[in-house]
Amino acid sequence: MNTDEPRIPRHIAIVMDGNGRWAERRHRPRSFGHRAGQKAVRQAIEFCLRQKVQALTLFAFSSENWKRPPTEVRALMELFLKALDKEVDELHQHGVRIAFTGELSAFESPLRERMEKAMRTTADNQALALNIAVNYGGRWDIAQAARKLAEAAARGELDPSSIDETTLGQHTCLANLPPPDLFIRTGGEHRISNFLLWQLAYAELYFTDTLWPDVDQACLAEALEDFSRRERRFGLTGAQIAKAAPAGS
Repeated sequence: MNTDEPRIPRHIAIVMDGNGRWAERRHRPRSFGHRAGQKAVRQAIEFCLRQKVQALTLFAFSSENWKRPPTEVRALMELFLKALDKEVDELHQHGVRIAFTGELSAFESPLRERMEKAMRTTADNQALALNIAVNYGGRWDIAQAARKLAEAAARGELDPSSIDETTLGQHTCLANLPPPDLFIRTGGEHRISNFLLWQLAYAELYFTDTLWPDVDQACLAEALEDFSRRERRFGLTGAQIAKAAPAGS
C-alpha cells in the first residue's frame, strides 16, 4: 500500500458533540456553544471540498433532542433558520448539494420551507453532497424503510419473499450515496447514538475528545490520517486483501 498519499473516504459522517459542554466551561448558555459550532461546520465543509470527499453527513438534531429543555430547542430552531438564510448561497457557489435527512414534517412551516428551498436551489451541484440529519434516528430510518416495503407488498407490487438486505437498503436514507467510510464523533463519547445504524455497518469509527466548536482542519486531518492506516477487510482476511491489491499500491 502506498502510504505517501492517505486514502480519502468517499463519505464521512460526523456526530458533532460537545457544543453544550464547550459553552458551560465558559459559563455561557448552551445556545452559545451551538452558535460557536457553526464555525466547525464550515471548517468540515471546506475540508471535505479540499480533500475531494464525495459526501459529508452531519448529525445536527436527533429525534431524541426534542426532549431537551424547550429554551435550547427553540434556540436551535432559530439557529437553523439563520444558518439557512446566511449560508445557502455561499454553499451553492461552491457546488455543495444540500439535503436534509429525517422526519421533516415535525418542523414548523418557516423552517421546513427554507429547507425545501435550499434543497431545490442546490439540487444540481456535484462538488459535495452535504446531508444534514435533523429529527433523525437510525431506528426510525430502518422502520420507515420496512414500512415502505410492507406498503408495497400490501399493494401487490412486491413479493415479501424477495425482500433482502439490498431491497431494504434501497429504502433507507442516503441510499443514493456510497455508505459512510469514516464515522467521526467529537466530544469524548464513544457511542453511535442511534445515528445511521444501517449505513455504518462497515464504517471505520474515530473518536476524539475535542469538543465540536474546537474542531478545525488539523483535527479532521488527524482523523483522515488514522483512517488511511486502517485495513478495511469487509469480511476477508488480510492475505486476501493484499492479494487483490493492484501492483504498486
